[in-house]
Amino acid sequence: MKKFLFFPAVIFLLAACVNQEKKPSVMNPFLEAYNTQFEVPPFDKIHNSHFLPAFQEAIRQHNAEIKSIIDSEKKPDFANTIEALDYSGSRLKSVKNAFSNLKEAVTNDSLQEIARIVAPMLSKHTDEVNLNEQLFDRVKGVYDCRTSFNLNTEQSMLLAETYKRFVRGGANLDANRKQLLQKVNEQLSLLDLKFGDNMLAETNDYKMVIDNKDDLSGLPEAVITGASDEAKTLNMNGKWVFTLQKPSWIPFVTYAKNRSLREKIYKAMYNRGNNGNEHDNKKVISELVNLRLQKANIMGYDSWSSYVLDDCMAKTSANVYKLLRQVWTPAIRRAKEEAKDMQAMISKEGGHFKLESWDWWYYAEKVRKEKYDLDEEQIRPYFELNNVRDGAFTVAGKLYGLKFVRLNNMPLYHPECEVYEVKDSDESHLGVLYMDFFPRASKKGGAWMNNYREQYINRDGKDVRPVVSVTCNFSKPTGDKPALLSFEEVETLFHEFGHSIHGLLSKCHYESTSGTNVARDFVELPSQVMEHWASEPEVLRIYAKHYKSGEIIPKTLIDKIVNAGKFNQGFATVEYLAAAILDMDYHTITKGGDIDINQFEKTSMEKLGLIPEIIPRYKSTYFAHTFSGNGEYSSGYYSYIWAQVLDCDTFEAFKETGNIFNPKVSASFKKNVLERGKTDEAMRLYVNFRGKEPSIEPLLRSRGLN
Repeated sequence: MKKFLFFPAVIFLLAACVNQEKKPSVMNPFLEAYNTQFEVPPFDKIHNSHFLPAFQEAIRQHNAEIKSIIDSEKKPDFANTIEALDYSGSRLKSVKNAFSNLKEAVTNDSLQEIARIVAPMLSKHTDEVNLNEQLFDRVKGVYDCRTSFNLNTEQSMLLAETYKRFVRGGANLDANRKQLLQKVNEQLSLLDLKFGDNMLAETNDYKMVIDNKDDLSGLPEAVITGASDEAKTLNMNGKWVFTLQKPSWIPFVTYAKNRSLREKIYKAMYNRGNNGNEHDNKKVISELVNLRLQKANIMGYDSWSSYVLDDCMAKTSANVYKLLRQVWTPAIRRAKEEAKDMQAMISKEGGHFKLESWDWWYYAEKVRKEKYDLDEEQIRPYFELNNVRDGAFTVAGKLYGLKFVRLNNMPLYHPECEVYEVKDSDESHLGVLYMDFFPRASKKGGAWMNNYREQYINRDGKDVRPVVSVTCNFSKPTGDKPALLSFEEVETLFHEFGHSIHGLLSKCHYESTSGTNVARDFVELPSQVMEHWASEPEVLRIYAKHYKSGEIIPKTLIDKIVNAGKFNQGFATVEYLAAAILDMDYHTITKGGDIDINQFEKTSMEKLGLIPEIIPRYKSTYFAHTFSGNGEYSSGYYSYIWAQVLDCDTFEAFKETGNIFNPKVSASFKKNVLERGKTDEAMRLYVNFRGKEPSIEPLLRSRGLN
């Protein structure tokens, strides 16, 4: 989830994980039981050549299972149709999870090509299942007689969601529209991959090489060392290389005194996919938006947004726009005040230029230091990665009784991965957690959580426990210093860890309703609420320790962090809201046609009233949330702020008791939200926990916008 989660992918196993030169074994590891501890994927035995045969066989097996359901002579009921359907395709799910969850962590050209072959194959298979008339007749037969079955809440939810999935997959369409839908879905799957591949190439292709040490003025020593290390890996000894990975370009635009170079790397960042070259994404976006509209029309909706939101808490674009504009008004007012403060700082320093977007990070840091006597480099030594990770573990222990045990000699897809067994308070096994922290050329940007296996109860009544992964792009160790995180990176770790807790604590019966398989605008609640603990003084004293001395962060620094907690929130909120509204504007289009992407974005932001000193957090051509990852966040980027209404209200429940680890509140949140997956309607689950629907006021207070 910012932090984002769930993206389709391919696997690339580096030398430490897979010897590409060695011939694969006769047996395909995907087509036999995983003979590993906790049955995690056997990464050390997987070769590129295994993927296509595994998908082909897994699809064949799934088709046989579907045929068995259809050919049953028994009258359709919940067990022989709905439950059987949810259990079907287990082999395909296993292959797809390993294949899909790792492309963006460790990819290469050959595996991207495999993805281009597999994407239409999976799209075709999904459509063949969703559009199977005999299968849908059985599903509909159960749904129409649902009141005659003695179903519990989760079974009722699974039945409703299964029926809805078929309807939203086109089961009620006539033959011509079914055929057209299949073509559109195949095209969408390929364009989705193309967007992601272009973005990765654009990110990796750019290098800002500096050979004059004076141009490094203002940069922290660790940043300079990191740039020197990057240069050495490229055989550019004696130079410094900055990239478009966040741990590289953000420190540069925050601290470098050379304004022209700040402008250079900042523009390179926001022009990704917009350079008129082979990796340009503008045409891809236009085609995606039009194909999504076409699919929505086929399904009987006037826009893609209407189609998507019908399956979310928000329900309508009007509800989404209402919330976004409700927060926009105080946010843009605050952002304008912040811009004035920075312009005053420029004048104070004798500058005679107008604040631009590439200046914001630099002068925001100066203003923060002046107002709060705090800069990032003061606190970074207290945020050593291992300590922060252990701090998150401690919070989960205090809230939910969880224990994390490091596992050695586990199969890894990359040598930098860490693996943990997660235990409940009674020492029982809850699941396995993989963590992968640092950027590399084979990994896409951002941070996300995903599953290798989801929790469910199998046919034999066994509780199958999940295997989840947290993947990030944090500041690397440099020279003799360990990985020291910025506070934004600290929040990101807590955020993605919150997603993993949601997956690990799942206590559901069916895979389709378990863990993070919830509404898009509900899934960010468990992740975002974890961020609140990261900055609490009581928690900072647990994990914020100086990497050299072990000294606990002093109260003076904690006070500064707390006092500065709402600083620059106008900017942070506005850049996010601008991207969320841009996403909505693309997908509320009701008439197709070629789109001039740059002009569309310009018009959208002018209409919104975005000030020129700020750009959207994601400009169109690298807006992966909405144009990649199977469009899972298309018409859904708003979900972070929607869920923040929930998470701020949730944390308020703890604060009201005077104890941020209140056992009664945490037990209720665990029981009614974290363990429940999609076993009931999202708002009902929330009200069961909180006793009321959420208020927006805690969110505004949290961001200092009230």
